[in-house]
Amino acid sequence: MKEPLVTLSLAQEMGLLPEEYRKICSILGRTPSHTEIGLYSTLWSESCSYKNSIAVLKTFPRDGNDLLVKSGQENAGMVDIGDGLAVSFNIRSYDPPSAVSGILCGLVARGARPIASLNSLRFGRLSNDREGSRIKVLFSGMVKSIGDYGNALGVPTVAGEAYFEDSYQGNPLVNVMTVGLLEHAHLASASAKEPGNVVLYVGAETGRDGIDGASERQSTVQVGDPFTEKRLMEASLEAIRSGCAVGIQDVGAAGLAFSLCEMSAKTGFGLELFLDKVPIREIEMTSYDIVLSGSPGRMLLAVKPEEVDRICAIYAKWDLPAMVIGRVTDNGRLRLFFQGETVADIPLKSLVLGGDAPVYVRERKRPAYLDKTQAFNLTALPEPTPLLKPMCYNDALLQLLAEPNIASKEWIYRQYDYQVRTNSVVTPGSDAAVVRIKGTTKGLALSVDGNGRYCYLDPRIGGRIAVAEAARNGVCSGGRPLAITYCLHFGNPYDPEIYWTFVECVTGMSEACRALNTPVTGGDVSFYNVHPDTALTPTPMVGMLALLEDVETRISQGFKEEGDRIVLLGETRDEIGGSEYLRVIYGQVAGQCPDLNLEREKALQACVLQAAQERLLQSAHDCSEGGFSVCLAESCIADKEKLLGAQVDYACGLRADRILFSESQSRVVVSVRAENLERVKAVASQHHVPLAEIGRVGGDKLRINDTIDVDVYAMCEAYYEALRRCMEG
Repeated sequence: MKEPLVTLSLAQEMGLLPEEYRKICSILGRTPSHTEIGLYSTLWSESCSYKNSIAVLKTFPRDGNDLLVKSGQENAGMVDIGDGLAVSFNIRSYDPPSAVSGILCGLVARGARPIASLNSLRFGRLSNDREGSRIKVLFSGMVKSIGDYGNALGVPTVAGEAYFEDSYQGNPLVNVMTVGLLEHAHLASASAKEPGNVVLYVGAETGRDGIDGASERQSTVQVGDPFTEKRLMEASLEAIRSGCAVGIQDVGAAGLAFSLCEMSAKTGFGLELFLDKVPIREIEMTSYDIVLSGSPGRMLLAVKPEEVDRICAIYAKWDLPAMVIGRVTDNGRLRLFFQGETVADIPLKSLVLGGDAPVYVRERKRPAYLDKTQAFNLTALPEPTPLLKPMCYNDALLQLLAEPNIASKEWIYRQYDYQVRTNSVVTPGSDAAVVRIKGTTKGLALSVDGNGRYCYLDPRIGGRIAVAEAARNGVCSGGRPLAITYCLHFGNPYDPEIYWTFVECVTGMSEACRALNTPVTGGDVSFYNVHPDTALTPTPMVGMLALLEDVETRISQGFKEEGDRIVLLGETRDEIGGSEYLRVIYGQVAGQCPDLNLEREKALQACVLQAAQERLLQSAHDCSEGGFSVCLAESCIADKEKLLGAQVDYACGLRADRILFSESQSRVVVSVRAENLERVKAVASQHHVPLAEIGRVGGDKLRINDTIDVDVYAMCEAYYEALRRCMEG
């Protein structure tokens, strides 16, 4: 079949700018072929080259004592956790649910066995009108797909978060974080090591998945087969451990094109690939289709010629084909052959980041809307008490506990198998999940966080908070934060206001990472999140890895015993801007979001971590969405089989609703046995962290000052039933 003639118009249809097309023609010294322009359009796209973001992303701290592989050197970061073990983890944004498998294969290609998965979801409001019903269907289907894949692959989904707001009505966000464990001796590389290596294709057949209209065929979306992909993962891990695989690279959404570049570009070697040898599952596929297909469940291996039979035997044992499709050369070029013709002959350097791929720094402008939102007079809001009945804050607390952003996500995680492999020791619902590393005393605390509303109101502080809260959740579970991965969701980078917001958010995240010593191992950027009816809230999502040297020192958020003392670490300030209370009770998203002093945050986390390691704490829970009162309520009802009330008396010079619902940062509520209270006070003093002894655990009600008096069963019903009722109503 004759391929389309490449013109400037076609190049622009494929997403290339006119100056980029002219640069390609200059590099090649001729007009590119259809396959070649497809390669450039894909590999110079934002999702592969990060051309509009990489200059900013390079400001992230990417070095650290715990990093085994620095950010950018491989597809997934590597963190050394001692005892000859390392953790690889990453987070990605996906549209098709089946692409959950792609990030898992990325870990396997580094030699890591996936041990846990987390998800971070953003959808529109779950109302009962027509639009809300549509969102429910989408949300329900996405949750089921994530659960089906994780369950079938034998990877537990141990934690996550979900937000439901107008901003995401037309543009839901789905992010998956996966974590893998490996021994240093089995660390694998994507790179081919020397000319003469053979390139092997293993796994599923190639279809037209993800091919767009530029190929003059309708794009198809394939729901991958998790059972085939499970076999692929097991076979690939065996191939790596055999020592026969010189290099291994998963084939993701950008197809063979991206994988080939990852395999050879960093070494300066070239590749020759014979596309007729690639197993295909559709008729009349062109070279363009084959090299750019996003079919899931495939790997490329670089192997010494004498090891080919041994590698093929490993994959055959797992009932998977392995096909020689090319070889590594010494000329630095990517040469593709199809049906007796050379369809691409490109210098590899020209395709990749760090080579000739374009890098842009866009125009920036502070958004005009910030003048209005930050000028909103929060002090003018009437206090509810005079307007309603006595104890009106009971109703406000119950309303917040039933708000889908705060309410239990049990409806979601009960669809996941979070106990497969029996390593989960703190299960979904606490500040972070904790998984045991079998054969050691160690554990990992895993969390994913990101409050887009804060970034909307102040992107720099919002970026700091995203990192700090993810780290704080790990600390509240007993873990020492080691590193982060990220996925950043923004609109069109060509809009100066959006680009300003993006830069500010990354700057804030970088500041927090440096202060908390949590370098960045890698991540993803998702631009062009636009919808005609709604503007997407800028949304950074941060995945945090924290280490417990002794998993028995883990903590969860629920109160444990009657009589335990309740302590607040940190200070409450008059900060309800951007809060759930302001949005739910007053219908406003405005004001200045809570401030975050990084020195105070660092001191707080050091204090909580030391107290946890000394086994002084019965529980720990950070104050976040909903503030102090919601934090206490969640600690009372964390264990549905053992509901415990609390009697709290806390004054800090603020009016009642600020005390209850301020979302001031750098605060943690802990419970301690009476005999450990003085030692906890000493640890707080050592770290210069404000401490207030505020009450005791006990009874069947949560009482706070003279403003809250709520039965624990009422809180339990509001919190645990809300999302189910929302989905089924």
